Amino acid sequence: MSREHDYSHGSRRRRWFRKGNLKYVVLDLIKDEPRSGYDIIIALEVRSHGVYTPSSGAIYPALQMLHDMGYVTSEEQDGRKTYTITDEGRSFLKERTDADASAGTEQHRHHTKDWWDPLGSSDDLRQMGQIMAEYGKLGALLSAQLVASGSEKIARVKNVIVEAHRKIEAILKD
Repeated sequence: MSREHDYSHGSRRRRWFRKGNLKYVVLDLIKDEPRSGYDIIIALEVRSHGVYTPSSGAIYPALQMLHDMGYVTSEEQDGRKTYTITDEGRSFLKERTDADASAGTEQHRHHTKDWWDPLGSSDDLRQMGQIMAEYGKLGALLSAQLVASGSEKIARVKNVIVEAHRKIEAILKD
């Protein structure tokens, strides 16, 4: 199974979830309690330990599609639109999560694990979240102090970052 992740490399972006699986993830998140689009975004960010935060441009169209299909309803609560799964949505989700479903081939069946699988293990995500936090601290340090450091220090910092990039790239290729 190929894993598609939403990350940028140059101008190229890839997805976290396989095409079409976000709707299952969204339904899975709201099957037990109503949530707003913002709540769904936060739940995905928390589940990925801060490594993945979906854009509103991904979540709200998925919610609208689920609404149009009759799988969720929405209502205003505290100034936010809150989405609740319908009986049709529960049936749709159950059909897709039932490993013993008799209709279709194995490749057409969907399993909850497969939807969430691109997020990886919790330990890996926790470590990735820590890496991203360190990366953020480095960015804050550089933006706060680098300009005033002078040309020599700027060149030295650049060399450290270039070397770190090379080492990280070698680790990831290994």
